[in-house]
Amino acid sequence: MSGVPMRAWLAGARRLEPEWLALTRRLVEAESPSEDKAAVDGCMALAAEDARTIGGRVKVHRQRAYGDVLEIRFGQARAGGQAVARTLVLGHLDTVWPVGTLRRMPWRVAEGRLYGPGALDMKAGVAMALMAVRMMQEAEVLTRRCGHEVVLLLVSEEEIGSPVSRAVTEAVAAGCGAALVMEPAQGLALKTARKGTGNFRLEVTGRAAHSGVDFAAGRSAIRELARLIEQVSGWSDEARGTTVNVGQMGGGTRTNIVPEQAWAEVDLRIARRADGPRMERRFLALKPTRLGEGCRVSVTGGINRPPMERTRGTVRLLRRAQALGAELGWRVEEAATGGASDGNFTAALGVPTLDGLGAVGAGAHAAHEQVELDSIAPRTALLAGLLASRIASGITNPMGG
Repeated sequence: MSGVPMRAWLAGARRLEPEWLALTRRLVEAESPSEDKAAVDGCMALAAEDARTIGGRVKVHRQRAYGDVLEIRFGQARAGGQAVARTLVLGHLDTVWPVGTLRRMPWRVAEGRLYGPGALDMKAGVAMALMAVRMMQEAEVLTRRCGHEVVLLLVSEEEIGSPVSRAVTEAVAAGCGAALVMEPAQGLALKTARKGTGNFRLEVTGRAAHSGVDFAAGRSAIRELARLIEQVSGWSDEARGTTVNVGQMGGGTRTNIVPEQAWAEVDLRIARRADGPRMERRFLALKPTRLGEGCRVSVTGGINRPPMERTRGTVRLLRRAQALGAELGWRVEEAATGGASDGNFTAALGVPTLDGLGAVGAGAHAAHEQVELDSIAPRTALLAGLLASRIASGITNPMGG
């Protein structure tokens, strides 16, 4: 399918495991919380340095408030004005962990697993992508005259919703025939669908009053917020894939004052893109309930990421991955998840997107975050095989899948 048998890719990945481990350690020990631009930029510099050693052409999309975004291209355009095929490999180098976490969660390798903040989500996956490219170049599959470009895009603030990198991701993805996302696997499975996400803030203003002397004159913002919470929570429709979760709330000042202010933060998940505008309208149209006379309601927020819906193009990528896995006697499973990634953006553009190609492990965003070392070589080989098969197919249609 790719001209190189999968057993050769697997052998190459196993040979490069020490280099992969060393790069992953450098990335993990370069702590990079999303909100710390200097820290994220330092981690990005390490990835850029490694990419340049294997011939990557690095473009830095500079940002002010967040870390810079790296666009790294490998391969070469066709001569004579022929159309170029491109495949996007998508990842992020920011984490949820503040600087200093390494003191209580140090890098370590024990009993076939490696541990460290951001190791699973998703620095191990970024290192896997760079190792896959290195193997392809050594096999002379991805060369400057192969007529195909592999574009590795590393964003800096995925964990907080990609507020600045989304536009870069969409612009780069628009010229690519497929997107392969290096987020951790779903168990052992690849992801063909993700829910979209929305965030809304409800604010209620009532009327303050002394709770003993003048109780009847007050209008409790907390009580009205409680009614609204019941209302929006009732919009969940799990059969349709829609869930509404009020994750935070607060209000009031003292127990002897009828509360004038109250607020709640709401997480919305949708499985169908068409549900986004409908749910936004419902939230933004919220008004005081029948029992909330005298209160005012303000709603802000909206859909952050559209859902990554299962499409024929994504299924074609999955079937190709399954055929390659079968060469090694490995059954590649399929999964859907309620969590979102930047693959949601590429899928919404109509670009066939396959997610979960990164490491296998457990504890993303948790103190026991870990990567299973025996998963690395097979999954790196799978990525190389997928990329090589696209090059061998000679796909030129930007949406060819």
